[in-house]
Amino acid sequence: MRITAVTCVKNEGPFLLEWIAFNRLLGVTDFLFYSNDCSDGTDALLEALAARGLVRHLRNPAQGRNYQMEALKDARRQDVVQQADWVWITDVDEFLNIHTGDHTIPDLIAACGDPQAISINFQFFANDDVDAYVDRPVISQFTRSHNPDLWCGEAAIEVKTLIRRDFPLQYYGAHRPFFRNSLPPEKRPRWTDGSGRDVPHRFLVAANTRRIRRFPARGARDHATLNHYALRSLDSYLVKNDRGDVNRENRVFDDTYWRERNDPAFEDRSIQRHLPALHAALEDLKSDPQIAALHALTTQQHKARRDALLRAPFYRRMRDQLRSARKLPPQEEAMLNELGLQP
Repeated sequence: MRITAVTCVKNEGPFLLEWIAFNRLLGVTDFLFYSNDCSDGTDALLEALAARGLVRHLRNPAQGRNYQMEALKDARRQDVVQQADWVWITDVDEFLNIHTGDHTIPDLIAACGDPQAISINFQFFANDDVDAYVDRPVISQFTRSHNPDLWCGEAAIEVKTLIRRDFPLQYYGAHRPFFRNSLPPEKRPRWTDGSGRDVPHRFLVAANTRRIRRFPARGARDHATLNHYALRSLDSYLVKNDRGDVNRENRVFDDTYWRERNDPAFEDRSIQRHLPALHAALEDLKSDPQIAALHALTTQQHKARRDALLRAPFYRRMRDQLRSARKLPPQEEAMLNELGLQP
């Protein structure tokens, strides 16, 4: 089974090897990376990996501001996508946590009954009061999240989607694929959640703008969850804030984004079942001297950028604000206030 992961990156160099090694453990066979405006050595590391046949690396073709959607449009033309049995569109801070079988994507597909698409709900992992960036697997450092069934008082949680080759595709979205509105009901794809249940009808047909890329997580995670490490360490979050993201040029992640994702109410270490194999896979990748050196360079650049940012009063204030920010998401705080309960 050929499984191609498609992702967009900007200054994600310190985290690339872990993410590639982890996804290979799950059964991903091919990687298509789009990079843009990297200043930390991400592109050089990807070029070295591509030269060894481990990934495909392309410069993001976007002419405007919508980097990810332009890349996904281009991805449809690439043989590594066209020849795949399944396509997995995801980000480098997202780790698929499979709870069934041998914890691989083929086992997840089998558990869900081999549908044409599987949408898996996010679980947002908190910062865990980790200040300093260290060169250790992300999945080993962050273990606390919101209640997986609820996020910021919402039952509906965003998803990412595995897509089978024969999906009646109109276009790829970052969170889910879309088919034509005119497609007859009998030709609509079989599409499940992470428990193998049919996805809600309004999500399937994109009938409700509030549900185009999310649906309730309760009962939808029996076979898989998508661990989202959007914050990582405080150091890394400052660097992320500085760089923006791959979706919108110069987007700023403010205090609200942090507080929404820094809810430590629930502990989940289940993904750490992969750590022994992951450590071995990372050692294997770093046994190549050039790969090891380029990875080390990205970690040095990451720390150097943090140091440069903290020389500015604005970023020192931001760091202090985030350190002291309440761990109750603002939406939950507002809800408790409305109920007359002191949060």
